[in-house]
Amino acid sequence: MRKPRKRNPRSSPEVSVGMALTFRAEVMPGRDRIERTFQVTRVLGNARVELAKLEGQHSLAEFERVA
Repeated sequence: MRKPRKRNPRSSPEVSVGMALTFRAEVMPGRDRIERTFQVTRVLGNARVELAKLEGQHSLAEFERVA
C-alpha cells in the first residue's frame, strides 16, 4: 500500500481573503508594482483565487512568491 503524499509547503503558499497579491512583472509588463497588486476576495480549493476589481479566476502561479 502506498503512503499518502506529503504536501510541499512551498508549492502552495497560504493565501487568505483580504490578502494582497502582486502579479509577476512578466504577466503585466509595463506596470508598476502598485498597479499589479490586488486584494483576494475568494480563495478556491484548486490553487486559484478571485480578486477585487479584476474579473475571473487566477492561478497562484501568476503571482510573486508569498513570503
